[in-house]
Amino acid sequence: MEHVADNPWVALAYLISGVCFIMALRGLSSPESSRRGNRYGMIGMAIAVLTTLATHVPTMPVLAVGEVGGYDYAAILQRVDALAMFEILAAIGIGAAIGVVTARRIAMTAMPQLVAAFHSLVGMAAVLVAIAAFLNPVAFGIADVVTPLIGAPFAAIHGVSRIEMILGVAIGAITFSGSVIAFLKLNGNMGGAPIMLPARHAINLGVALMIVWFSFSFWMTQAPLDFWIVVALSFAIGFLLIIPIGGADMPVVVSMLNSYSGWAAAAMGFTLHNTAMIITGALVGSSGAILSYIMCRAMNRSFISVIAGGFGAESGPSGGGAAQIDRPWKRGSAEDAAFLMSQAEQVIIVPGYGMAVAQAQHVLREMGDKLKAEGVRVKYAIHPVAGRMPGHMNVLLAEANVPYDEVFELEDINSEFAQTDVAFVIGANDVTNPAAKTDKTSPIYGMPVLDVEKAKTVLFVKRSMGGVGYAGVDNEVFYRDNTMMLLADAKKMVEEIVKALD
Repeated sequence: MEHVADNPWVALAYLISGVCFIMALRGLSSPESSRRGNRYGMIGMAIAVLTTLATHVPTMPVLAVGEVGGYDYAAILQRVDALAMFEILAAIGIGAAIGVVTARRIAMTAMPQLVAAFHSLVGMAAVLVAIAAFLNPVAFGIADVVTPLIGAPFAAIHGVSRIEMILGVAIGAITFSGSVIAFLKLNGNMGGAPIMLPARHAINLGVALMIVWFSFSFWMTQAPLDFWIVVALSFAIGFLLIIPIGGADMPVVVSMLNSYSGWAAAAMGFTLHNTAMIITGALVGSSGAILSYIMCRAMNRSFISVIAGGFGAESGPSGGGAAQIDRPWKRGSAEDAAFLMSQAEQVIIVPGYGMAVAQAQHVLREMGDKLKAEGVRVKYAIHPVAGRMPGHMNVLLAEANVPYDEVFELEDINSEFAQTDVAFVIGANDVTNPAAKTDKTSPIYGMPVLDVEKAKTVLFVKRSMGGVGYAGVDNEVFYRDNTMMLLADAKKMVEEIVKALD
């Protein structure tokens, strides 16, 4: 069969696929064009997969002659290749079925942990490919069989391929174990509060230096022990890096792991001599890194500190912790909220994870439409980390057909709260907590928040006064004189407000 790299049609197909991926990223940069971006991504992936399968379809004919020892080796090889292709197609079919079922059943509230789970699979795939290439490098075309003067022949892996292999297995293992921790935290199996290990910085630095040393040793000697030590240490440091990162920084972690998975895929693309994997991995890795950096700046976090495993976090008490402020608070009803908002000139709605849990976005849009019909200006304020993954609230509001020109990011709308009659907060806690600006011992200190407390009236929809935000910190806004607490399921409360508006 003609070598894939020498086939210009294959190169052209991979180039078209890469262009589709670039268009997909461009489309996904805005909720308005996200569907078009998804279509480009699906087209690009379909082209890449079909091209890869087509260039590896067995082409060896069955020879009429040439049997040796009573065996037709050409026919045997053809049957083996056909069986391998069947296994590949079966795996694709099983994976596609699982993907379709998962996508149809998954709730929007579970999207962050689903993304973390996907990242873990990408990381593990990179690890398995690297291990397969290490165990049989000749089959991957990355080694030459060397026959020494004394001893048995062995496969000498090319020096560049050793670097690609060790990078792929290290980044993939870190991505897998880190994504598992992120999944457990997002899914509630682990607490959202940072878990500070004693001397964690020294441990992380020591493990990182050991990975570098044994990676260098593997490049020099191709020693199997070095390879497996790097695999084990990389799995370990993935856990160690993500455990000390608190819930408030989880959206950055999800974005960062997305970047890691891309770089792991790119490294394996070099090992497999697959241009599409290299392009796709580089796009995912670079875009994820840029997004993580932008989010860190938006949250006033150090990018290096976050990727180093919460290096800037304090190991002492977390300020407010889960303790509640023992102060009086005012309780309101749906009728009170409907009256206040119908008399307002401007209402800013602040959605959060509680809205996602209650699936209240559709009835929330209905409430906004009714207020606009009465002459009220309605705007939606989105915090960069509202929810538990980047863009979570934007996707939910887009799903409910909220007009894009009514949705504003934090930096564009924060100055308007002081001139706003009503701030309607539905299921958001940490992103509206003034402790981020005043309490230096708080785990969310330094994170920009929405200044909802500056509005004339704050309507805060919350299930009960007993809960705290994902970062485990109580919110002082609950107890302010201009705040009215609406304690109920978010969807039920908004439905009652809509009825009261009628």
